[in-house]
Amino acid sequence: MKTASPNAPRVLWALQALNFFMADMQAGIGPFLGIFLLANGWKSGPIGTVMTIGGVAGMLMTAPAGAAIDATTHKRRYVIIPGICTVLASALILISQNFWLVTLSQVATAIAGAAIGPAVVGITLGIVKQKGFNRQNGYNQAFNHAGNVVGAGLSGYLGMKFGMPAIFALSALFGVLSMISILMIPAKSIDDKAARGLKTDESGDEKASGLKVLLNCKPLLILAAALACFHLGNGALLPLYGMAAAEKMQNNASMFVALTVIIAQLVMIVASIVAMKMAESKGYWLVMLISFVALPLRGFIASHMISHIGLYPVQILDGIGAGLQSVAVPGLVAHILNGTGRINVGQGAVMTVQGLGASLSPAIGGWIAQKIDYSSAFLLLGGFALVSIALWLVYSKTMIRECGHTVKEQLIKE
Repeated sequence: MKTASPNAPRVLWALQALNFFMADMQAGIGPFLGIFLLANGWKSGPIGTVMTIGGVAGMLMTAPAGAAIDATTHKRRYVIIPGICTVLASALILISQNFWLVTLSQVATAIAGAAIGPAVVGITLGIVKQKGFNRQNGYNQAFNHAGNVVGAGLSGYLGMKFGMPAIFALSALFGVLSMISILMIPAKSIDDKAARGLKTDESGDEKASGLKVLLNCKPLLILAAALACFHLGNGALLPLYGMAAAEKMQNNASMFVALTVIIAQLVMIVASIVAMKMAESKGYWLVMLISFVALPLRGFIASHMISHIGLYPVQILDGIGAGLQSVAVPGLVAHILNGTGRINVGQGAVMTVQGLGASLSPAIGGWIAQKIDYSSAFLLLGGFALVSIALWLVYSKTMIRECGHTVKEQLIKE
């Protein structure tokens, strides 16, 4: 029996289907968590603290997860097992809104999510190799954002019509479809050496330290630091904006939060394709700079427009920033570490530092909103990205020299 080529349309469609369905599986209750807990008597400070604890747990697991994915020849398991855990952990919130049970749920969800991201990057590299990664990653992200749009729209409608249990049921359905999608990708279609950035005739040490990989590579360290500052501001802005709206618009809170996700994710679909094209013609440096600039503008608008009108510019900017980064960050790491056999542990290390900012963001933003007001919280959160912009400009020569070349130029060099 003739085996399918790794690049056969069936394999690539299964990969894109995985990215579509895993979006809602990973998010679970996602941005709806804030309004759900508010409705059950919680305040913004404790809600932010729970999100931060979960974020720290996920942050601590990303580098070890990346190292494990580099070493394993069973990469599909790192999608299936976390997927099951994510669905079960999110369902715990429906059973009880006890602080520690909700915290446990967020910790389990974050740890599972820490493995899924690097696993899909590794699987993609293993299928299309370095040469096809930028383009395929662009398509992956477009499908992932489309999955978020569909998931958020259905969640908003089902939540309004049938209540929060319907949102969890939808997340579970997407989880099952994600697992079916990953099982449609034959294990033999994934080149495990290519998946970690090794050539066919090379061998690599199976043990790797994410911290060592990060500290030994200046461009990677600069990228991680800039992302940490960005996500220190970005992490809490959407859930806080949803909570601010929920306090003003009690009757339409569920649909308002759904709209925040839908608008951003629709823009991200376009932004991810634009980022893919820009990387091919202008390199990743400019893509990242534009993504950083979007956050201060977003924070300023959010602080002055907590309304249905403000929702559109706030979430369009979110879509631009996140959509560009969803393609540029994995692509940058893959190019910087190409040939080292450390691509996935490098992805994990960058996600760890990035996660440090994202995990601290909800607690900082939540307590500022509770003690002062939402507008002040949005201004401060948007301001953190100014540090990212400064880092990117100060070290522009290093970053342009190491990873600012176009994808086409990189492939010619190889």
